[in-house]
Amino acid sequence: MSTEIEINLSKITLRPYKISDVDDFLLYGGNEKVTRFTRWNTFTTKQEAVSYIKDYCIPHPYCRSICIDDRSIGFVIIMPRSGDDRCRVDVGYALAAEYWGHGITTRAVKMAISEGLKEFPDVVRLQALVELENKASQRVLDKLGFLKEGVLRKYSFNKGDTRDMVIYSLLSTDFMP
Repeated sequence: MSTEIEINLSKITLRPYKISDVDDFLLYGGNEKVTRFTRWNTFTTKQEAVSYIKDYCIPHPYCRSICIDDRSIGFVIIMPRSGDDRCRVDVGYALAAEYWGHGITTRAVKMAISEGLKEFPDVVRLQALVELENKASQRVLDKLGFLKEGVLRKYSFNKGDTRDMVIYSLLSTDFMP
């Protein structure tokens, strides 16, 4: 955690990605400390990052860049389900390592949930799957009032290993601090 960075949380904004975010995106998407728990591999080239932003982030129904002064420092994603599962969304997020420990992710995810519940009116359950070892991400969800429902043993394959996952949920009727 960097102590020299002072963050005004009111300056945190969310917006759709732009191709011009590529250099900022590479600062976190190209950092193995950040991508350790993500479902995607660490980006190694600018072209890989451009393709990901263009082909995945931009067309996604809710993939937002976490910004300070319109500079991308991370992302938050809400993945809606369809059909009989449209009552549920999955939530994910990551933040550039130099901004860890300042409450930015908690603030950004809270903003995204508020927006997401408006954009997806059928949603009654938000859920997040977090690797058991990812204690910082679990703290974010705890601070937001998500309920830890349990550990799913050997539930997901990521970066060459089968991982235990913790499942969290927040209902649209739950209080969010």
